[in-house]
Amino acid sequence: MERQVMETDIVCVGFGPAMGGFLTTLARGIVNEDGSPVMESELMPGMPPQVICYERADDVGVGVSGVVSKARGIRASFPDMKPSDVPMCAPITDEKVVYLLDPVGASRRPLLMRMKDKVIKALGKRLPGYADMAVELPYIPEFLQKHGGMTFSIGQFNQWVGGNVMATGAAQIWPSSPVAEPLVENRQVVGVRLADQGVDKAGKPEAAYMPGMDVRAKLTVVGDGPVGPVGRALDNLHGLPAGHHHRDYAVGMKMVIDLPGHCPWKEGTVIHTIGFPEPEIFGFLYVLPGRVAAMGIFVPSWFDNPVRTAYRYLQHWMQHPYIWKNIKGGELRSWGAKTLQEAGKSGEPYLVGNGYARIGEGSGTTNVLTGSGVDEAWTSGVLLGEAVVHLLEQGLPFTAENLEKTYVARRRASWLEEEARIAARSREGFAAGFLPGLIGMGLCGLTKGALCWPAASKPTWKRIPSIEEYYRGRISCEDIATIRREATAKGRPLHDALMDRVGWPAIVCDGKLLVSHQDALLLGGKVQAAPGYADHVTFENPDVCRACCEKTCIEACSGQAITTNPDDGVPLFDREKCVHCGACLWNCSKPSLADPERTNVVFKAAAGGLHSAEN
Repeated sequence: MERQVMETDIVCVGFGPAMGGFLTTLARGIVNEDGSPVMESELMPGMPPQVICYERADDVGVGVSGVVSKARGIRASFPDMKPSDVPMCAPITDEKVVYLLDPVGASRRPLLMRMKDKVIKALGKRLPGYADMAVELPYIPEFLQKHGGMTFSIGQFNQWVGGNVMATGAAQIWPSSPVAEPLVENRQVVGVRLADQGVDKAGKPEAAYMPGMDVRAKLTVVGDGPVGPVGRALDNLHGLPAGHHHRDYAVGMKMVIDLPGHCPWKEGTVIHTIGFPEPEIFGFLYVLPGRVAAMGIFVPSWFDNPVRTAYRYLQHWMQHPYIWKNIKGGELRSWGAKTLQEAGKSGEPYLVGNGYARIGEGSGTTNVLTGSGVDEAWTSGVLLGEAVVHLLEQGLPFTAENLEKTYVARRRASWLEEEARIAARSREGFAAGFLPGLIGMGLCGLTKGALCWPAASKPTWKRIPSIEEYYRGRISCEDIATIRREATAKGRPLHDALMDRVGWPAIVCDGKLLVSHQDALLLGGKVQAAPGYADHVTFENPDVCRACCEKTCIEACSGQAITTNPDDGVPLFDREKCVHCGACLWNCSKPSLADPERTNVVFKAAAGGLHSAEN
């Protein structure tokens, strides 16, 4: 197959905070303030090194969440930056960690947690927030505090950074350009291949077929996140360092809302919750400028529920009395979801190789103890930017050895590495249960990593029980069989019927905040799929799907893009609803026959997805 070939000096994959840090730093090293080159491109003498960044999403500002961050690395890059310089950015003014009791009685709480709830109820009004079935913790551990930091929208921040980078003339950023795979020759990365266009959903060429272009470069910078196809292809090629794994994930689902007039929360307020709707699910709410809030939940891979629907749990969390009294009457602005790599340092891949380097979340930057990742990702990009400028100045090639001596050495000597090592084992306890997980995090944080609750991590498919096992004692096998038959016949997931049966109240939509899942796709996410690309979610072995009884990929799908097939056991996929969160990739309850560390879901490159720069 003949493909167009383009050559450039540096090609980058994925534009997020990490790539923003890299390109910002690189631009300052290769061009002067007037745009003139500091050094010359090998390909275009007289011009600075040619740098192209390809981004899957349809805009550089299509971010995925509101965040809270100490922003140390970001501020080091922009020492004169004020929060008001960035849209939807505010300094942190108030922090709270709130324990939510179960106001509906349907949550699966372990015995010790139920005992604790009884003590809290006995103390009653003497505890702050108890009138709303919640307790505001009097102390926030130092490792969780974000004092002096900022809360902001990643989408707006990415737009601001991307605009600054492109204004320098040092780099081009191309959205709507999904990268299918790295180009590898003799185990050396020599560039990337863009996704084919003009194909049907199965990837077969049609009349407008255009093979994806090969973009060859001396250096390929990989920052496509935890489910990006280029990073995963490199993991498959090289494996992971001994003892490292990609087994711990979470899906973050959130809304951006206009707060009602009666809401007392001030700009810069940061609230994190634990305990409800299920003990394993954490919640967050950040108040941004203009009486706007980003709020949502994290549903982790160690939540052993085969029908773990983030959207339904999000709506129950929103209606908890502590939260609902302050947001009732507000209105949805945008909505979205994203996979988070929760392995942190334990999930760090090989950071460099001949011709490539990795940055950002897919490189293991997320600090799973402090619950932060944006500033860490940014800092990894800055460190690589400094290393690349040094190598360009010295005229040295981008070999694994040179990248080790510059980028990896800088990273190992940084605060990013120091704090990642402290946090490395902080999440292990959750493999043994919710309470061991909390205790383990506390031990790790208070002892700076010296102690933890040791437990062996397992792939998600090994953790997920059957539906019958999970609901034993609550729903009979006969009732589950009936629910399954009825849902399959109607082409619906199981989670609503099962949650209704065990006592979760029905969601009464108000058309503003409590909207149907499909309305969230239309009103709060603006989901679109570019034509001419193959379906990016497929199933490696259809027979495995046919034999699967859980079909967790359907239950966990953030946008209801994967649905029940009444005529066949292989789920249906509708890319017009896919938000590209990647949750299906690690929520599948069946392993790949080729590699037990992977699942039966195949998640490939594609354009489109959410279209909101507020997220």
